Amino acid sequence: MISKPLRLTAALLCLAGASAACQQSPASAPSDPRKTELRITTPPAKGPVDSVRWNVGTEPPSLDWVYGYDYPPNTVLSNVCESLMRIGPDFSVRPGLARAVDHPDPLTYVYTLRRGVKFHDGTTMTAQDVAHSLSRHRDAEVGSYWSTAYANVSSIEVSGPDRVTVKLARPDALFNQLMAAPPGVVASKASLRKLGKRFGTPDGGLNCTGPFRLERWSKGRSITLERHDAYWDTARAAKPASVEFVFLKDVSTSTNALVSGEVDGAYGVAATSFARLRASGKGTLTFGPTTSTVNLVVADLKGPLADVRLRRALSLALDREGFAKTAFGGHAEPSRAVASKFTWGEGPARAVFDKAWKALPRAEQDLAEAKRLVREAGKPSRPIVVAASNGGSVNPLIGTEVQAAGKRIGLDVKIKAVAPEAYGALFGDPKAREGIDLFHTSWYADIAQPLQVYQNWHSESFANYGGYRDAGYDRLITDALAEPDPAKRAELTARAQRTVSEQLLWIPLVQTPGTLFMNKRITGAPATNAYLYYPWAAEIGTSR
Repeated sequence: MISKPLRLTAALLCLAGASAACQQSPASAPSDPRKTELRITTPPAKGPVDSVRWNVGTEPPSLDWVYGYDYPPNTVLSNVCESLMRIGPDFSVRPGLARAVDHPDPLTYVYTLRRGVKFHDGTTMTAQDVAHSLSRHRDAEVGSYWSTAYANVSSIEVSGPDRVTVKLARPDALFNQLMAAPPGVVASKASLRKLGKRFGTPDGGLNCTGPFRLERWSKGRSITLERHDAYWDTARAAKPASVEFVFLKDVSTSTNALVSGEVDGAYGVAATSFARLRASGKGTLTFGPTTSTVNLVVADLKGPLADVRLRRALSLALDREGFAKTAFGGHAEPSRAVASKFTWGEGPARAVFDKAWKALPRAEQDLAEAKRLVREAGKPSRPIVVAASNGGSVNPLIGTEVQAAGKRIGLDVKIKAVAPEAYGALFGDPKAREGIDLFHTSWYADIAQPLQVYQNWHSESFANYGGYRDAGYDRLITDALAEPDPAKRAELTARAQRTVSEQLLWIPLVQTPGTLFMNKRITGAPATNAYLYYPWAAEIGTSR
């Protein structure tokens, strides 16, 4: 049975979920960020296009999917490598490289594979390729960033010529849906063994099944993909003959490139560029709902922020409204929780999450209470160190706002500037986080399930950066994963959300829509952050 975690009944939805608020142009600056019109996708393409140039900002450190845990690599990788299941623009989950999945009991998933699927080197995908690709996440020597997705897996076996069976040690309600993200990616077993650590690098390359193949990686400049003419899904064959991804980190430079037409499109457009892009008449600025929220990750729960009262004080001192206006041009709202509203789904489960959200404290500044908490807890013996990327327009502002918040209540906060190309290491390398107490993230759920976000604080989670340990919380997550009923699972997840919010294991900042700009000659790209996981570039074509 295929799970569809989120179905949309209209072509757009608003942050507040009220259709009456969705009547203005997506390019207009809202007086209330909850009234920003959000689109799932842009109009479909009218025909093919020779080439597309797209800015991803920062050069990916790797295109090996086991390390694909950030926007730049996944934006590229999603067009080259595919998963057993496939996420759609609305985050619905459907068959991908698996044509069917059976779930005969709570501990078993059987994937029946499509026949005749060709890798980019012309060889045919087999069940051995699938089993080997999935098993990489369980290999400690590989060090997959996605190992948490396999925490409950006991075995992965080839069970027929076109079948792979996954056995679980404990029920896991998220596992099959995560097979639509990097945990379910399939590559050639022979290529993986031949290339070893060079797989996914400029010197090694890739050998997957997607609608594009990696043609060229010019270090420091660009990555070029060429259409894979033997692609199995003929109904979704790539419209562009080639796509070139360029690495323009500077906001001004990237905006100039979009306005001049040197670059056709980009996701994550900076708010400081909105006015110029709108005035240029060269393309369309679109906003879309996303599964991401902007948060401060508490990287060390034994350091200066070990006392929850100090974490709460710092949170209360933040000027989220001012930050949202300055950093996102008003297209954002202060966030009460880490999980995005776009992950809530529909029906009874959505009602549970909506009620739980309203029960959380409002994300409002309260300096008097913050100062009281500092007096009660006592100032830490050393400064609080916040890492801030010095790339883009928003990232430096986060560090500045945290430092200002500390100053408002008498806490010493130091900013450690980190280069954009090095910032991703904070999410995968404990050594990179040494001496850092906070770092910011636009954290996205990979599927439309809040439980996937709150699983981060399970003791064994790869993303448990602060080292939170609580047996009761672990049991809560385990029980939620084992619960088949969506509404009951939502109740358990809401309890986990309350714990994370009360303990401020991460400090929520704002919820923001995604931003997309495309030259008016092209259309077809999704406006949600589903572009991180499905071959979105294949749908781009001419607008006329």
